[in-house]
Amino acid sequence: MEIQLWREMLNPYGLAVKEVTTKFENLMKEHRDRGVYCPIERVEGRVKTVSSILNKCQKKKIPLQDMEKRISDLAGVRIICQFVEDIDKVVEIIKDRKDMEVRQERDYIRNAKESGYRSYHMIINYTVYTLQGPKPLTMEVQIRTMAMNFWATIEHSLQYKYRKNIPDDIRKRLLNAADAVLMLDHEMSSVRSEIMDVQNSFQIQANIVADILNNIQNLYKVANKREIAKIQDEFYRVYSTNNIDRLERFNKQLDIIAEGYRAQSVPMGADAM
Repeated sequence: MEIQLWREMLNPYGLAVKEVTTKFENLMKEHRDRGVYCPIERVEGRVKTVSSILNKCQKKKIPLQDMEKRISDLAGVRIICQFVEDIDKVVEIIKDRKDMEVRQERDYIRNAKESGYRSYHMIINYTVYTLQGPKPLTMEVQIRTMAMNFWATIEHSLQYKYRKNIPDDIRKRLLNAADAVLMLDHEMSSVRSEIMDVQNSFQIQANIVADILNNIQNLYKVANKREIAKIQDEFYRVYSTNNIDRLERFNKQLDIIAEGYRAQSVPMGADAM
């Protein structure tokens, strides 16, 4: 296959990766904006390299003209979660979406591979729209915890180094490390509610502070500079108390002040237009 043809064939897969990762990133932002916990910690994606595709075709004896039909992970998205419990939630989110159709699932969380690899794999049907029209394609979604991802990254590097013939002593160490990852995930799950409470409180506080700073910045354009200085001093004082309720009350009071200035700036008769 000519280089130009490779590019044309893979371009829609690159577009699919960008679209899907953006959709999950927007979902994460929506959670943050609402001050609620998001089961997704990070999302990343990739399109298989030409060399990786050629290796897979050669290994599985797949003719190049059949690669799109027989290779389901030309495009891949990886979703990283903090806790094992979050994985099931992400799976349900994907199943509920109308723009992604689940074609296949493989649960390596409850049924880990012999190597110790743990992750949840989904093959989805997804459609991108190009100059040539709609392009239905398949892509793989991997869902795992941060600890699982760390182990899988190391194991993948070793597989590459030893060309899938990892020495027995290193393989044994990897299995021991996989057991340690399993224990780590269990321990993190035991304190999950406490961690979520802290993270939610931090996000709520961050959202309130952002609103306050936005109001102060807008007031700079219309209010007396001495009044602004007093508002800033009061904000720093309230913020130093580390009390979200007081911060929220200050934010509401500032909203009233800002609304008053906005009302004053409305020209006479503007409400009749």
